[in-house]
Parts: sequence; C-alpha cells; structure tokens
Amino acid sequence: MASQWNDKRPMAPHLQIWRWHPAMLSSILHRASAIICYIGLIKVAIGLLVLTLTGKLPLEGLIFSPLGAIGLFVFLFAFIFMALAQLRHAIWDKGAMMDPDKNNMLSYIMIAASVILAVLITVFAAGAA
Repeated sequence: MASQWNDKRPMAPHLQIWRWHPAMLSSILHRASAIICYIGLIKVAIGLLVLTLTGKLPLEGLIFSPLGAIGLFVFLFAFIFMALAQLRHAIWDKGAMMDPDKNNMLSYIMIAASVILAVLITVFAAGAA
C-alpha cells in the first residue's frame, strides 16, 4: 500500500507502530460502554413512559426472555465498566498507577471485574440463583 501512496505527506504510522495492549482496549471499551449506557437508559426511560401512560410494560415477553437476559448483561457490563473506568481516572488524577505495567494490570482487572459482576447480577436478576 505504501508504494501506491502518492501524497507528499507521510502515511499515518500508527498502523505500523502501535500494537494492541490492555490499556488501549479499556479505552475503547470505555467509549463503547458510554454509548451502550446512553442507549440503554433511553430505552428504560421510554419503557417507563409507556408503563406510566398505559399501565403495561412494553415488550414484556422479550424483556423476560433469554435475549432480554443477554441485553441486561451487556447493559450491566457497560455500566459497571464505565464506573470502574471513572474510578481508574480518579486514581490517575492522584498520579498513581501511571506505569504501563500497572496500567495494563488495572485494565485487565477492570475488564474481569466487570464481566464477573455483570454475570452475577444478571443471574441473580434472572432468578437462576
């Protein structure tokens, strides 16, 4: 592809230089979780509005199905991960855990804790426990 590059400016080197690491993944997940939380909260607000106006929960069969449990897990993961990411930013504001190895370890812990807590809450909410 570089041989076909006819612009006098250099090609962006990030594709050749950067490699994936946990802090990069957690940064991307933080942005994605914010989008998921906004969408989820908008759906909850619309559902509460419909419940208030009609007295009936919209899509009740879908909400209490396995697909609804998957949706709950995704929303809970995003919400918990976003909360942990904000905690990580508070830690960084204190100047702690800025070392790349500690930062990567913190990213792994955040992802694992989010998955575990989301699974536990989803199982509890679904009534399987």
